[in-house]
Amino acid sequence: MLGSPNARIGYPRHIAERSRVDGIPPVIAAALSESRTLLLGFIAGVTIVFGLPMGRLEAPRPALRQFLNATAIGILAFLWWDVITHAWEPIDGALASLHDHRGGLGPVFGYGTLFFVGSTVGLISLVYYERWLTGGRVAAEPPRSLSAAAIPTTGIAAWSAARRTALLIAVGIGLHNFGEGLAIGGSAASGEIGLATVLVIGFALHNATEGFGIVAPLAAEGERSSWGFLLSMGLIGGSPTFIGTVVGRQFTSEAMSVIFLTLAAGSIIYVVIQLLAVALKMSHREPLYWGVLLGLFLGFVTDMIVTAGGA
Repeated sequence: MLGSPNARIGYPRHIAERSRVDGIPPVIAAALSESRTLLLGFIAGVTIVFGLPMGRLEAPRPALRQFLNATAIGILAFLWWDVITHAWEPIDGALASLHDHRGGLGPVFGYGTLFFVGSTVGLISLVYYERWLTGGRVAAEPPRSLSAAAIPTTGIAAWSAARRTALLIAVGIGLHNFGEGLAIGGSAASGEIGLATVLVIGFALHNATEGFGIVAPLAAEGERSSWGFLLSMGLIGGSPTFIGTVVGRQFTSEAMSVIFLTLAAGSIIYVVIQLLAVALKMSHREPLYWGVLLGLFLGFVTDMIVTAGGA
Protein backbone atom coordinates (compact mmCIF):
# COMPACT_ATOMS: atom_id res chain seq x y z
CA MET A 1 0.00 0.00 0.00
CA LEU A 2 1.47 3.32 -1.10
CA GLY A 3 1.59 6.52 0.90
CA SER A 4 2.89 7.67 4.24
CA PRO A 5 2.40 5.57 7.38
CA ASN A 6 -0.04 8.13 8.69
CA ALA A 7 -2.13 7.92 5.52
CA ARG A 8 -2.15 4.12 5.65
CA ILE A 9 -3.73 4.00 9.09
CA GLY A 10 -6.57 6.24 8.08
CA TYR A 11 -5.56 9.85 8.69
CA PRO A 12 -6.53 12.33 5.96
CA ARG A 13 -3.51 13.26 3.84
CA HIS A 14 -3.64 16.97 4.73
CA ILE A 15 -3.67 16.17 8.46
CA ALA A 16 -0.76 13.75 8.17
CA GLU A 17 1.31 16.25 6.19
CA ARG A 18 0.53 19.13 8.54
CA SER A 19 1.44 17.06 11.58
CA ARG A 20 4.88 16.41 10.15
CA VAL A 21 5.40 20.14 9.68
CA ASP A 22 3.91 21.40 12.91
CA GLY A 23 5.13 18.53 15.07
CA ILE A 24 1.57 17.71 16.13
CA PRO A 25 0.84 13.99 16.59
CA PRO A 26 -1.61 12.81 13.89
CA VAL A 27 -4.22 11.69 16.43
CA ILE A 28 -4.32 15.15 18.04
CA ALA A 29 -4.32 16.91 14.66
CA ALA A 30 -7.23 14.77 13.51
CA ALA A 31 -9.18 15.49 16.71
CA LEU A 32 -8.57 19.24 16.38
CA SER A 33 -9.64 19.22 12.75
CA GLU A 34 -12.80 17.25 13.53
CA SER A 35 -13.73 19.49 16.48
CA ARG A 36 -13.27 22.62 14.38
CA THR A 37 -15.36 21.15 11.57
CA LEU A 38 -18.20 20.17 13.90
CA LEU A 39 -18.14 23.65 15.46
CA LEU A 40 -18.43 25.22 12.01
CA GLY A 41 -21.38 23.01 11.17
CA PHE A 42 -23.09 23.88 14.45
CA ILE A 43 -22.63 27.63 13.93
CA ALA A 44 -24.00 27.45 10.39
CA GLY A 45 -27.10 25.59 11.54
CA VAL A 46 -27.94 27.35 14.79
CA THR A 47 -28.38 30.80 13.21
CA ILE A 48 -31.75 29.65 11.90
CA VAL A 49 -33.16 30.58 15.33
CA PHE A 50 -32.54 34.29 14.64
CA GLY A 51 -35.56 34.47 12.36
CA LEU A 52 -37.89 32.47 14.62
CA PRO A 53 -39.03 35.28 16.99
CA MET A 54 -41.18 36.63 14.14
CA GLY A 55 -43.49 33.74 14.99
CA ARG A 56 -44.36 35.53 18.24
CA LEU A 57 -46.03 38.42 16.47
CA GLU A 58 -49.64 38.82 17.56
CA ALA A 59 -52.30 40.01 15.11
CA PRO A 60 -50.17 42.08 12.70
CA ARG A 61 -51.89 44.42 10.29
CA PRO A 62 -53.24 42.87 7.06
CA ALA A 63 -50.66 44.65 4.91
CA LEU A 64 -47.84 43.42 7.17
CA ARG A 65 -49.26 39.91 7.10
CA GLN A 66 -49.21 39.97 3.31
CA PHE A 67 -45.67 41.34 3.27
CA LEU A 68 -44.35 38.69 5.67
CA ASN A 69 -46.02 35.90 3.73
CA ALA A 70 -44.66 37.27 0.44
CA THR A 71 -41.12 37.61 1.80
CA ALA A 72 -41.19 33.94 2.72
CA ILE A 73 -42.31 33.15 -0.85
CA GLY A 74 -39.34 35.10 -2.21
CA ILE A 75 -36.87 33.33 0.08
CA LEU A 76 -38.27 29.92 -0.83
CA ALA A 77 -38.30 30.76 -4.55
CA PHE A 78 -34.59 31.55 -4.32
CA LEU A 79 -33.92 28.35 -2.36
CA TRP A 80 -35.70 26.33 -5.06
CA TRP A 81 -33.51 27.89 -7.75
CA ASP A 82 -30.42 27.29 -5.62
CA VAL A 83 -31.07 23.61 -4.89
CA ILE A 84 -32.30 22.71 -8.37
CA THR A 85 -29.22 24.31 -9.94
CA HIS A 86 -26.86 22.29 -7.75
CA ALA A 87 -28.89 19.11 -8.27
CA TRP A 88 -28.58 19.52 -12.04
CA GLU A 89 -24.79 19.94 -12.04
CA PRO A 90 -23.93 16.18 -12.07
CA ILE A 91 -26.35 15.65 -14.96
CA ASP A 92 -24.85 18.56 -16.85
CA GLY A 93 -21.36 17.18 -16.29
CA ALA A 94 -22.41 13.72 -17.46
CA LEU A 95 -23.97 15.19 -20.60
CA ALA A 96 -20.78 17.15 -21.32
CA SER A 97 -18.71 13.97 -20.96
CA LEU A 98 -21.09 12.15 -23.29
CA HIS A 99 -20.79 14.93 -25.87
CA ASP A 100 -16.98 14.84 -25.67
CA HIS A 101 -16.96 11.01 -25.93
CA ARG A 102 -15.42 10.75 -22.47
CA GLY A 103 -18.39 9.01 -20.88
CA GLY A 104 -21.45 6.89 -21.61
CA LEU A 105 -25.19 7.06 -21.03
CA GLY A 106 -24.98 5.35 -17.63
CA PRO A 107 -24.25 8.45 -15.51
CA VAL A 108 -26.78 10.52 -17.48
CA PHE A 109 -29.50 7.93 -16.91
CA GLY A 110 -28.54 7.37 -13.26
CA TYR A 111 -28.36 10.99 -12.18
CA GLY A 112 -31.37 11.87 -14.34
CA THR A 113 -33.44 9.17 -12.66
CA LEU A 114 -32.44 10.41 -9.20
CA PHE A 115 -33.26 13.98 -10.24
CA PHE A 116 -36.77 13.29 -11.50
CA VAL A 117 -37.68 10.69 -8.88
CA GLY A 118 -36.44 12.92 -6.04
CA SER A 119 -38.37 15.94 -7.31
CA THR A 120 -41.53 13.87 -7.75
CA VAL A 121 -41.33 12.30 -4.31
CA GLY A 122 -40.55 15.64 -2.66
CA LEU A 123 -43.61 17.30 -4.19
CA ILE A 124 -46.26 14.60 -4.56
CA SER A 125 -45.64 12.94 -1.20
CA LEU A 126 -46.52 16.21 0.52
CA VAL A 127 -49.68 16.56 -1.57
CA TYR A 128 -51.00 13.21 -0.37
CA TYR A 129 -49.70 13.70 3.15
CA GLU A 130 -51.59 16.96 3.46
CA ARG A 131 -54.67 15.35 1.93
CA TRP A 132 -54.50 12.59 4.53
CA LEU A 133 -54.14 15.11 7.34
CA THR A 134 -57.16 17.11 6.18
CA GLY A 135 -59.40 14.09 5.77
CA GLY A 136 -59.40 13.98 1.97
CA ARG A 137 -59.68 17.67 1.17
CA VAL A 138 -57.53 18.57 -1.85
CA ALA A 139 -54.44 20.41 -0.65
CA ALA A 140 -54.44 22.82 -3.60
CA GLU A 141 -57.77 24.21 -2.36
CA PRO A 142 -56.88 25.90 0.93
CA PRO A 143 -59.52 26.85 3.48
CA ARG A 144 -60.80 30.40 3.69
CA SER A 145 -58.56 31.05 6.62
CA LEU A 146 -55.24 29.32 6.93
CA SER A 147 -55.85 28.88 10.64
CA ALA A 148 -59.47 27.77 10.49
CA ALA A 149 -59.31 24.47 8.65
CA ALA A 150 -61.76 21.77 9.67
CA ILE A 151 -59.25 19.08 10.59
CA PRO A 152 -59.02 16.05 12.86
CA THR A 153 -58.24 16.69 16.52
CA THR A 154 -55.27 14.44 17.25
CA GLY A 155 -51.54 14.70 16.59
CA ILE A 156 -50.16 16.90 13.84
CA ALA A 157 -53.58 16.75 12.17
CA ALA A 158 -54.92 18.82 15.08
CA TRP A 159 -52.56 21.68 14.28
CA SER A 160 -53.76 24.73 12.43
CA ALA A 161 -52.95 24.83 8.72
CA ALA A 162 -50.44 27.61 9.45
CA ARG A 163 -48.52 25.33 11.81
CA ARG A 164 -48.56 22.47 9.36
CA THR A 165 -47.25 24.77 6.65
CA ALA A 166 -44.46 25.91 8.98
CA LEU A 167 -43.55 22.26 9.57
CA LEU A 168 -43.44 21.50 5.84
CA ILE A 169 -41.23 24.54 5.25
CA ALA A 170 -38.90 23.40 8.05
CA VAL A 171 -38.63 19.92 6.49
CA GLY A 172 -37.87 21.33 3.05
CA ILE A 173 -35.28 23.73 4.42
CA GLY A 174 -33.75 20.92 6.49
CA LEU A 175 -33.22 18.83 3.35
CA HIS A 176 -31.60 21.83 1.70
CA ASN A 177 -29.39 22.51 4.71
CA PHE A 178 -28.16 18.93 4.74
CA GLY A 179 -26.60 19.69 1.35
CA GLU A 180 -24.98 22.80 2.80
CA GLY A 181 -23.53 20.72 5.61
CA LEU A 182 -22.05 18.31 3.08
CA ALA A 183 -20.26 21.26 1.45
CA ILE A 184 -18.84 22.45 4.78
CA GLY A 185 -17.70 18.99 5.82
CA GLY A 186 -16.19 18.24 2.41
CA SER A 187 -14.22 21.49 2.39
CA ALA A 188 -12.87 20.90 5.89
CA ALA A 189 -11.95 17.28 5.11
CA SER A 190 -9.88 18.41 2.13
CA GLY A 191 -7.91 20.79 4.36
CA GLU A 192 -9.59 23.96 3.12
CA ILE A 193 -10.55 25.28 6.55
CA GLY A 194 -10.48 28.85 5.24
CA LEU A 195 -13.04 28.01 2.58
CA ALA A 196 -15.15 26.12 5.11
CA THR A 197 -15.13 29.16 7.40
CA VAL A 198 -16.32 31.45 4.61
CA LEU A 199 -19.01 28.93 3.74
CA VAL A 200 -20.16 28.95 7.35
CA ILE A 201 -20.45 32.76 7.36
CA GLY A 202 -22.53 32.71 4.21
CA PHE A 203 -24.68 29.76 5.25
CA ALA A 204 -25.20 31.27 8.71
CA LEU A 205 -26.63 34.44 7.17
CA HIS A 206 -28.61 32.29 4.78
CA ASN A 207 -30.10 30.21 7.58
CA ALA A 208 -31.15 33.30 9.51
CA THR A 209 -33.42 34.26 6.60
CA GLU A 210 -34.67 30.67 6.39
CA GLY A 211 -35.81 30.83 10.01
CA PHE A 212 -38.00 33.75 9.05
CA GLY A 213 -39.37 31.72 6.13
CA ILE A 214 -40.46 28.97 8.53
CA VAL A 215 -42.50 31.22 10.78
CA ALA A 216 -43.88 33.57 8.11
CA PRO A 217 -47.13 31.57 7.69
CA LEU A 218 -47.73 31.91 11.44
CA ALA A 219 -47.10 35.66 11.40
CA ALA A 220 -49.26 36.03 8.29
CA GLU A 221 -52.21 34.50 10.16
CA GLY A 222 -51.49 36.30 13.42
CA GLU A 223 -51.00 32.96 15.16
CA ARG A 224 -48.68 33.43 18.12
CA SER A 225 -46.79 30.19 18.70
CA SER A 226 -44.99 28.98 21.80
CA TRP A 227 -41.22 29.09 22.07
CA GLY A 228 -41.23 25.30 22.27
CA PHE A 229 -42.90 24.98 18.88
CA LEU A 230 -40.63 27.58 17.30
CA LEU A 231 -37.47 25.95 18.62
CA SER A 232 -38.63 22.53 17.44
CA MET A 233 -39.11 23.95 13.93
CA GLY A 234 -35.65 25.48 14.15
CA LEU A 235 -34.24 22.09 15.14
CA ILE A 236 -35.89 20.40 12.15
CA GLY A 237 -34.63 23.06 9.75
CA GLY A 238 -31.20 23.78 11.23
CA SER A 239 -29.83 20.52 12.65
CA PRO A 240 -29.38 18.88 9.20
CA THR A 241 -26.59 21.42 8.59
CA PHE A 242 -24.65 19.90 11.48
CA ILE A 243 -25.53 16.33 10.44
CA GLY A 244 -24.48 17.05 6.86
CA THR A 245 -21.17 18.44 8.11
CA VAL A 246 -20.47 15.21 9.99
CA VAL A 247 -21.36 13.10 6.95
CA GLY A 248 -19.52 15.35 4.50
CA ARG A 249 -16.32 15.16 6.51
CA GLN A 250 -16.29 11.38 6.20
CA PHE A 251 -17.22 10.99 2.53
CA THR A 252 -18.92 12.79 -0.32
CA SER A 253 -21.44 11.38 -2.76
CA GLU A 254 -22.93 13.22 -5.72
CA ALA A 255 -25.78 10.73 -5.80
CA MET A 256 -26.66 11.51 -2.17
CA SER A 257 -26.50 15.24 -2.89
CA VAL A 258 -28.85 14.90 -5.88
CA ILE A 259 -31.36 12.92 -3.82
CA PHE A 260 -31.50 15.37 -0.91
CA LEU A 261 -31.47 18.46 -3.13
CA THR A 262 -34.31 17.26 -5.35
CA LEU A 263 -36.37 16.17 -2.35
CA ALA A 264 -35.90 19.69 -1.00
CA ALA A 265 -36.80 21.24 -4.37
CA GLY A 266 -40.03 19.27 -4.61
CA SER A 267 -41.11 20.14 -1.08
CA ILE A 268 -40.29 23.82 -1.64
CA ILE A 269 -42.51 23.90 -4.75
CA TYR A 270 -45.38 22.52 -2.69
CA VAL A 271 -44.99 25.10 0.06
CA VAL A 272 -44.64 28.01 -2.39
CA ILE A 273 -47.92 27.01 -4.04
CA GLN A 274 -49.61 26.93 -0.63
CA LEU A 275 -48.27 30.35 0.36
CA LEU A 276 -49.23 31.84 -3.01
CA ALA A 277 -52.79 30.54 -2.56
CA VAL A 278 -52.98 32.34 0.77
CA ALA A 279 -51.41 35.54 -0.64
CA LEU A 280 -53.84 35.75 -3.54
CA LYS A 281 -56.79 35.67 -1.13
CA MET A 282 -55.56 38.78 0.68
CA SER A 283 -56.70 42.20 -0.42
CA HIS A 284 -53.35 44.01 -0.27
CA ARG A 285 -51.44 43.28 -3.49
CA GLU A 286 -48.58 45.81 -3.43
CA PRO A 287 -46.95 44.24 -0.31
CA LEU A 288 -47.08 40.90 -2.14
CA TYR A 289 -44.74 42.07 -4.90
CA TRP A 290 -42.44 44.03 -2.61
CA GLY A 291 -42.22 41.11 -0.19
CA VAL A 292 -41.38 38.57 -2.92
CA LEU A 293 -38.72 40.93 -4.28
CA LEU A 294 -37.19 41.40 -0.82
CA GLY A 295 -37.13 37.65 -0.22
CA LEU A 296 -35.36 37.04 -3.54
CA PHE A 297 -32.83 39.78 -2.79
CA LEU A 298 -32.11 38.34 0.66
CA GLY A 299 -31.45 34.96 -0.89
CA PHE A 300 -29.16 36.25 -3.62
CA VAL A 301 -27.20 38.60 -1.37
CA THR A 302 -26.40 35.86 1.14
CA ASP A 303 -25.52 33.53 -1.73
CA MET A 304 -23.08 36.15 -3.03
CA ILE A 305 -21.18 35.90 0.25
CA VAL A 306 -20.84 32.16 -0.18
CA THR A 307 -19.76 32.52 -3.81
CA ALA A 308 -17.23 35.21 -2.90
CA GLY A 309 -15.50 32.60 -0.75
CA GLY A 310 -14.89 30.43 -3.78
CA ALA A 311 -17.70 27.92 -3.23
